Amino acid sequence: MSVQKVARGRMSFFKKLKSKLFKSSSKIDEGLDAIVGDGGEEEVIADVVAPVAVEPEAAPELEPTPDPEAVPKVVEEMPDAVADPEPASPEPEPVPEPEPVPEARPEPVVEPEPEPALQASVVAVPVADILQEGTDEPAQKAGLIGRLLGRGDKKTVVRRELDDDMLERIEELLISTDMGVDTALRVTANMAEGRFGKKLSVHEIKELLAAEITRIMEPVARPMPLYPKKPQVVLVVGVNGSGKTTTIGKLASQFRAAGKSVVIAAGDTFRAAAVEQLQVWGERAGVPVLTAPEGSDPASLAWDAMEKSAADGVDLLMIDTAGRLQNRADLMEELSKIVRVIRKKDPDAPHNTLLVLDATTGQNALNQVKVFQELADVSGLVMTKLDGTAKGGVLVALADKFGLPIHAIGVGEQIDDLAPFDPQEFAAALTGLDA
Repeated sequence: MSVQKVARGRMSFFKKLKSKLFKSSSKIDEGLDAIVGDGGEEEVIADVVAPVAVEPEAAPELEPTPDPEAVPKVVEEMPDAVADPEPASPEPEPVPEPEPVPEARPEPVVEPEPEPALQASVVAVPVADILQEGTDEPAQKAGLIGRLLGRGDKKTVVRRELDDDMLERIEELLISTDMGVDTALRVTANMAEGRFGKKLSVHEIKELLAAEITRIMEPVARPMPLYPKKPQVVLVVGVNGSGKTTTIGKLASQFRAAGKSVVIAAGDTFRAAAVEQLQVWGERAGVPVLTAPEGSDPASLAWDAMEKSAADGVDLLMIDTAGRLQNRADLMEELSKIVRVIRKKDPDAPHNTLLVLDATTGQNALNQVKVFQELADVSGLVMTKLDGTAKGGVLVALADKFGLPIHAIGVGEQIDDLAPFDPQEFAAALTGLDA
């Protein structure tokens, strides 16, 4: 039941992800429709009717095979029964002709005549599979029967030859979703390999794009590692408005649901509103929130939180930090101080440094990763607000350029709107394919 529940949960999140990524997927949809439609040719496709009438006809023709031939089939297919033909020889002995019987008896066993019947019975099974797969000859026959019966519907699909102009326009489309120039060029080049000059439909291009995006993102789709160390310190960093507070609340709720004890330290001591918001999320998740007076040193709060968590045997300590712009050297230096103080308490801490990114920032997210990685040794990414942008391709660019683990993505403000990153689901939602 638990596996089924998880599967249902993942499917519902995919539907939510796909519905909320409509800005990106609709942009790709509309762009590909225009690209393929410009210079594409319409092709007529006939639906192949399932060969319902073919199977019953084949079965009766194969079943009436003579009974004596059925015995050697079983003997040949089941080696364990090879010893049985000898005891069966006494049955024909009562026949008045003594000599012909023993000589004629071994002949049917070795005789090659049963083989065609055996082959026919074996072929009868995969015939339906061949028809379903659409092999040329059976498909044509089934299509002919369907048309004669009036059940063959014609459909049309537009295909365009994959040439330089088409590739260039697809590259521009991907760049417009903030996938980045280098990544867009790499994706289209791999997509065109072995297919240049062939005619492709919009759906086929989507499948190729989704497959290539999945290939890029599979190596970075990793959950946040959990260590036996208590407390495991998780430092959460990011710029103003990236969604750090809500991400901490959602993660805390999920860890607590998994049986882990969690404590949150409200390290943004300069904004009272940030502390209050974190306390609200702490109440929702059922997790205590440690605070300090407004304007106090956040590094000091981190030290105190580590001591208290260690004394209480807490599994996870999540430390929030003030939103920092990567171009503010004073604020970034303060973040470095927090990291230094944490490491004085535990040289291996922080065990995880999560950088929360806002998808609406587009290519600026690449600059944020670079700066925060240098200062705080970022170990993983969480991407939020994918529901509010037509530029979800930035996540592909991040994976391609930095290779940092992507632990989770968020598509809303609800406590369950954060889920582990799944590359196939993301690629399908981004390109507009079904799950």
